[in-house]
This record gives sequence, C-alpha cells and structure tokens, in this order.
Amino acid sequence: MEATILKWLKKEGDPIEVDETLLEIATDKVDTEIPSPVKGIVSKILRQTDEIVAVGEIIATIQTEVMESSANGGNGTPIIEETATVREELKPNISIVKSRTEKKVPSSKSDRFYSPLVRNIAKKENISITELDGIIGSGAKGRVTKRDILAFVKDRKTTPPIHSPQTAKEEKLVSDESTLKHPPVMSGEDEIIEMDRMRKLIAEHMVMSKRTSPHVTSFVEADVTDIVTWREKHKAHFVEKHGTKLTLTPFFVKAIAKAIVDFPGINISVSDSSKIIKKKKINVGIATALPSGNLIVPVIRQADHFNLIGLAKIINDLVERARSAQLKPDEIQDGTFTLTNVGTFGNVMGTPIINQPQVAILATGAIRKKPAVVETDYGDLIAVRQKMFLSLSYDHRVVDGFLGGSFLRRVADYLEDFKFENGV
Repeated sequence: MEATILKWLKKEGDPIEVDETLLEIATDKVDTEIPSPVKGIVSKILRQTDEIVAVGEIIATIQTEVMESSANGGNGTPIIEETATVREELKPNISIVKSRTEKKVPSSKSDRFYSPLVRNIAKKENISITELDGIIGSGAKGRVTKRDILAFVKDRKTTPPIHSPQTAKEEKLVSDESTLKHPPVMSGEDEIIEMDRMRKLIAEHMVMSKRTSPHVTSFVEADVTDIVTWREKHKAHFVEKHGTKLTLTPFFVKAIAKAIVDFPGINISVSDSSKIIKKKKINVGIATALPSGNLIVPVIRQADHFNLIGLAKIINDLVERARSAQLKPDEIQDGTFTLTNVGTFGNVMGTPIINQPQVAILATGAIRKKPAVVETDYGDLIAVRQKMFLSLSYDHRVVDGFLGGSFLRRVADYLEDFKFENGV
C-alpha cells in the first residue's frame, strides 16, 4: 500500500535509459530497485529520500522526446510527449501515478503521514483531524491504512462517542504526568538502541496479530526416525545429483501441503471480521532468520505441486536470497500458511504467533533421540527413536480444536509414514 524512498540514483536533468534503475524503495521488509520504463530525461523529482509514499502517488516525471518528421512538413524540433504513458507503465511498480483531487482534505498538525486515500475517506465521512490522529494504525510505522479508517467509520456509526476531545486531552495529561513520575529505570551502564525499520515492522505486525486473533496452540509428538535415517543415507548423493543440499524443511513442507489438501479449512483468512476467504492455492511461507537478527518469510507458491527435489531447490534458493537481501517484493506476499523451525535453535517446541492475515502457523521443534515403545511381530519393544514436537497456533475465531488438532495430527502422520521418492 505504500513504500519508503531509500535512494534516488538519478537527479533532475539526468538522462535515463529503458530499464535503467531510477531509485531504490523499501516495501514492508524488502528493498528493491525501480527501473525506468522509457528512455528520456528526469524532469522533476517530487518526493525526496526517506519520504513515505502511497501506491499510485506521483514521485517523479520523465520526459520523452520524438522528432517530428520533416517528411510531414515538420522542422525536426523535439516534441515532449505526455507522461501519462510513463505513469501507466510504472503504476504496477508503486510509483508514478498520483490521484489528484479538488477536494479539501484534513491537514494534520502532527508529523503523522496519511495517504491521499485515507484523507479523502476522512473528508467524505467528516472525520476531524483530531479523530484521525487518534486512530491506531496497523500499517508500517503505525500508519493508518484504508482498513483502519473504514473500521473506525463502522465503529463510529454503531458506538456513540464516549470521550470528548477535552476529556481525551485531560487523560493524555494524566498519562504524561504518570510517565514523568515513574520513568523507566536505567543505570549508567544501560544502552539505548533504536529499532531498525524491519524490527519496527515485525513488532507492529506481532502486536497486531495478537490483538486480532485469539491464539490457541496444540501439540503433538512425531516419530521421524525413518526420515532422519533416509536423509542421512541419501544427502551426499542428493547434492551430487541435484546440485542442492537436502535439509529437513522440504519434508515438513511436503507433509503440510498434503495435510492442507485434506483439511482446506486451515487454508483460509478472515475479512471484515465476519467473512471467511477460502484460499484455492497452497502457498507456504518459511520463516527465515536473517544475519541482522530480524525475520522474513519467503513464500513457496503452490507448494502442493512440487516433489521433494523441487521443494529442496526452491527452499534453498529462497532462504539463500533472503539472507543476502535479494528477495523480490512478491516473494514474501500471498502466503496462506507459515512454517517456522524453532528446532534450529535447539528448542523442543514453541507457541508461534500467527502471520496475519493467515489463521495458522506450525512450529517444528528439535529432533532428539528418545526411548520409545515400538510394536513388532514379536511384541512391544523399547527402542531408541528420533522424535520431535510439532506445535500449531491457530485463530480460534474460525479454527476450532477439532480442526486444528486433526490437521496437526495429520501432518505428524504424513511425517511418520513419509512416501520416499526413488531416483534421488
């Protein structure tokens, strides 16, 4: 819905070629380059570095020139074409179209940014700037999105106002005084660290998720001895034949995709608090830790369409590019289910937070050798087995215990009875 301008690579008056990089932007957690769709001259830069712009907003104009043919009676003078073509071509990339309006929209006295769309809705619904400044935003850096302001409009129509602006002002003064009386306790050895942009986005997303969904977590223990043994036997040959390593993640994704086919009710999202959207595609996100300590979730689109070899190649590619900051914006979008491997850090289980607007997330714990009862033709025996805990957090508004527990058990069943592929 919006982006932050990181760096202009061209200045006004500079020539630019087709597909030459014009600027760098940040959208959510991904930094990307925006190329020019035409050859021309950068005639005007309207928004500066570090400014936040909404999708569809003009940030620059590019002039293109054509020579009028002398055969048609022209004198060969350059004619500047309209930039509408440029705007249309850049529109999918975020940047170069701005909705102009004759309406007077609210002007905030604070430094808070409001997109043109939000301002126009505020104008139409007679929302004062004081009310607008009071809306809690779910967008990046707490910005108010279309969804936030429409929810505010809906609540305002059904709920009478309780606090007057004066009451709110008085409450803020009381809160400020309380903060002054009880400041955070710090010693001279403490260090204050400003959150970077990605950490702020993660923090806002996590708080929003807990505020949105009542979380419930279920657990099962799975015996993955056969998978561990089979992988150890084939991993060297796998690298030699397919040019990529074989981790345990493709096994997990394969089991999850198959279980979603069996229980499509887990592959949904909630819209407007009362509508359920059933997703036709199974797009599994892989939570990936970055060298900076932050987290990003690249998405395997239509994960149910790939075999183990295909999943291994896709996952290794996405994870490698995620850790080197080379992901494209669309590679972290449209996920319908998320997998996070807390076992990587030696944890046996976890209670992950749902990646909104999804309704479930599965955590895989560390695999450990444990004594277990094994049924054989000669009776029950005690044997050393490779076991792990799986934990599923789900949105209890739309996923009840039966669905959540059954889905989780099915994932474990597919792991315990994994169908291994020949020719790896």
